[in-house]
Amino acid sequence: MTITRLPRPTYSSYEWQEQGRCRTKAVEQFFADDHELDQRERREQTEAARMVCAGCPVRERCLDHALRVPETFGIWGGTTPTERAQMLWDVAG
Repeated sequence: MTITRLPRPTYSSYEWQEQGRCRTKAVEQFFADDHELDQRERREQTEAARMVCAGCPVRERCLDHALRVPETFGIWGGTTPTERAQMLWDVAG
């Protein structure tokens, strides 16, 4: 059997995102265009996103999702793509 396309995601798989604190924030706060920001601006934007994530009721679920997919862009569960890559590397050992 050959799979020619991925199955469509079901809403129930992602409904936890409706509870995220980020739902009311601008997407750019979590998915910055690195080419448009200097290092200071990127650091400030990352820290602002982390502040939102810090009190989020689905933070752990968000991070788990980002590690499983894996999400290679944006702030997920209060972590950057580099931090998530390091986590996966550490687990792979």
